[in-house]
Amino acid sequence: MLTEDDQLRRVLQEAKVIAVVGASGTEDKAAHDVPAYLQDHGYEIVPVNPGSDQVLGQDTFDDLSEVDRQIDVVDVFRPADEAPGIARKAVALGANVLWLQQGISSDEAREIAEDAGLEVVMDECMMVSHRRLLGDASS
Repeated sequence: MLTEDDQLRRVLQEAKVIAVVGASGTEDKAAHDVPAYLQDHGYEIVPVNPGSDQVLGQDTFDDLSEVDRQIDVVDVFRPADEAPGIARKAVALGANVLWLQQGISSDEAREIAEDAGLEVVMDECMMVSHRRLLGDASS
């Protein structure tokens, strides 16, 4: 599991395409504001939410298993009990990193992802990490 600043910085610098599971079109929700921030900083956002047609001007996918492009990071805004299933889909998709947002931890999801070679971040806000480690720099 990635916990050191240099590890998180590397992930943030190398990532280009981020699938956001649970992305929201509702402003002032973390699941909207975090991907909006990341999009503003040069990342391609691939929203996954069966309840929305579009988020941040991007067509949404109903399920992570439907994503049809290479994903660097799967960023998760769903309850911890859904994380193992999302981890399995991230593995099948060939993602490099499973990132569980602040307040979300799952040892089972971590084991699934790490056993398949993915790097894992848990209980860490991607936006806060970006601001802290990269400031206003674009990805």
